[in-house]
Amino acid sequence: MAKTTDSANSNADEPKRSLFSRAPKADKPKKDKKPGRMKQMVDIFKMTRRHDPMVTWIMLGAFLGLILVSMLVVLLISPGNWITGLLVGIPLGLLGALLLMSRRAERAAYAQIEGKPGAAGAALSSLKKGWIFDEQPASVNPRTQDVVFRAIGRPGIVLVTEGPSTRVKGLVDAERRRLNRILPNVTITVIETGRGEGQVPVAKVTKAMGKLKNELTKIEVSAVNKRIASMGNKLPIPKGIDPYKARPDRKASRGR
Repeated sequence: MAKTTDSANSNADEPKRSLFSRAPKADKPKKDKKPGRMKQMVDIFKMTRRHDPMVTWIMLGAFLGLILVSMLVVLLISPGNWITGLLVGIPLGLLGALLLMSRRAERAAYAQIEGKPGAAGAALSSLKKGWIFDEQPASVNPRTQDVVFRAIGRPGIVLVTEGPSTRVKGLVDAERRRLNRILPNVTITVIETGRGEGQVPVAKVTKAMGKLKNELTKIEVSAVNKRIASMGNKLPIPKGIDPYKARPDRKASRGR
């Protein structure tokens, strides 16, 4: 009995904790806060203005122009109701200005990477759904940094080159022979990036690929990709050619 009493007394001396009392919170590691949407838009605008000084006036013109058009339309439908026209026109003006900024920002982003190693791979990173693109070059010359990137889609296999036509021709021919050995019936299209004759600017590469005629089904595209992957000879990215660093931020240009 004595033992029981001592135990009870010792428990009584201890500070009572309520059943509803919260346990002390452990210190959580602080997460890096992502910039807000407004800050992203401001950063995009500043970046775009550096490469396109006219963007401010173009956006202002679009904003005011859409407000004016909206007010005229509303006034024609309901004369004297200019307030409604203004309420409709302001959101439309903001939307139009932002869309224009998005387009100009994308151009500015491509202008920053054009001519740099890895620019062709960066352009392919913005391909729409339906294309399979390997971020590592399919073929590369480490000495000259000429590269050939490969994309697979319904038009077949597209080889996108980066480098002078005379130098990169050997890489293209070697890659074409390699692919023809395992996929003799699949169309191979070559697109050279650059500003020379017969070349396509980096910003227009995906547009040029979108104009190609479809020849494969989705199932065949997957089969072609698996057949190429079975070769299993991916090349390391040479120093100075990094598609991750050269990639234009399309999400940011859309304000996401």
